[in-house]
Amino acid sequence: MALQNINPTKTDAWKELTDHFNEINEHTLKDFFKDQNRVSDFSITANSLELDYSKNRINQKTMDLLVKLANQVELKDAINKYFSGDVINDTEERAVLHTALRSTNEDEVLVDGKDVKPKIQTALRKVRAFSNKVISGKWKGYTGKSITDIVNIGIGGSDLGPDMVVEALQFYKNKLNSHFVSNIDGDHVSEILKNIDPETTLFVIVSKTFTTQETITNAEYIKNWFLKSASVFDVAKHFVAVSTNLEAVTSFGIEKSNIFPMWNWVGGRFSLWSSVGLSISLSLGFENFRELLDGAEEMDNHFKETSFEKNIPVVLALLSVWYNNFFNAETEAVLPYCQYLSKFPSYLQQAIMESNGKSVDRNGEKVTYQTGTIIWGSVGANMQHAFMQLVHQGTKMIPADFIGYKKSLYGLTDSHKKLMANYYAQIDALAFGKTKEEVHLELKTSGDLDKINKLLPYKVFEGNKPSNSLLFETLTPKSLGNLISLYEHKIFVQGVLWNIYSYDQFGVELGKELAKKILKN
Repeated sequence: MALQNINPTKTDAWKELTDHFNEINEHTLKDFFKDQNRVSDFSITANSLELDYSKNRINQKTMDLLVKLANQVELKDAINKYFSGDVINDTEERAVLHTALRSTNEDEVLVDGKDVKPKIQTALRKVRAFSNKVISGKWKGYTGKSITDIVNIGIGGSDLGPDMVVEALQFYKNKLNSHFVSNIDGDHVSEILKNIDPETTLFVIVSKTFTTQETITNAEYIKNWFLKSASVFDVAKHFVAVSTNLEAVTSFGIEKSNIFPMWNWVGGRFSLWSSVGLSISLSLGFENFRELLDGAEEMDNHFKETSFEKNIPVVLALLSVWYNNFFNAETEAVLPYCQYLSKFPSYLQQAIMESNGKSVDRNGEKVTYQTGTIIWGSVGANMQHAFMQLVHQGTKMIPADFIGYKKSLYGLTDSHKKLMANYYAQIDALAFGKTKEEVHLELKTSGDLDKINKLLPYKVFEGNKPSNSLLFETLTPKSLGNLISLYEHKIFVQGVLWNIYSYDQFGVELGKELAKKILKN
């Protein structure tokens, strides 16, 4: 069964939220924090994650009404359909089952009447066996040498997810060097080929149809480069594929035994948990890949089983709708205080904006309200010296997610202490700002009496800027799985609330079609 069609703006909860917004809009975070229980009342702990959402422009009535909205759009029913294999990607007539890829429970998940779990487990066993063979050095190239480098060839979900995860978990990497080719810009692939040896490199081509223009162009170019020093019979030792198009893959020269499956019930931007994650398993070892899956499943269980009031993905999605649709905030910043997560905002841009960048509802009618938010961000503390000026003193409201870790991986405690001091300072500065009185006293104390009148307006921080704090113990494959899964479910909840289809992406097709026409002319 498909998702129900419920226009959120026609619900009682939406009307009540509109009235409530007018009541609460003049209140500030300083007003809210007169309540000494504010932080404990607006915090949730799940697994190794602590969410503090107290620095949002909300009170308990706000959250009660937002949860009422979730109930009135039948979110619980949607969640059940999401996990059970119902065809919720109605426009493409597909189930949406990235959650099944990491599930270890005994429950069946049926697609067209057949349980998909056995296929998933078979694929994972194949990924594990292959990864172990390459990492151990038993897999040999055409001259008998072991593999030293892995090159993932893909684009979109076949690149952004694996690339982000390998970058994020490089602390756990093995001896293999990892590279990612995505852009059809020939300079991208050329730079990577400069640094690898055809005798010791394994290429992983990831393309569901094996027809994606960017991926196949790069794959063909790399194969021709490879054949300058090897024969066509050697292709099988250096190229493997993740695809459904067996005929195209085998004609490329890849052996059937080295083709890993993909399924149409997994969207590309949610596919890193499948065989698309082969490059992750090769780079980190299968045990770490399994830990990543387990972390995602932990968040799946929290999302599926927890009441909306204490459900982290639901709460974050409700807050996003609150700002997007009532405060008219168009963007959200994702700010990891962790250098390893430098590619995480880019990964989320595809996951979120390709999913919820829709202007037609599930009735096929044009929406009359705002949907997908614009996602952007960078790592702290670098971004404090870049765009945070606009967030603090600009004219736009920009809700922000701050992602932090209590412990660093290399144990540089002094550096980490300073990093996290900045983490907390930015959150507090956004929330509480600096008043005219505080600036006046500061200038007076510093002896700048003659400059007070001139500088005063420039040094005031209005504050009242909303943010969430997502705090983990440390960065591990499991906690990263938690984090990615959290945002996947937030995307789903937003789509349900906005009454749109989150899992098609027709918007990426027109440009590709026109590019093909231009090439023919």
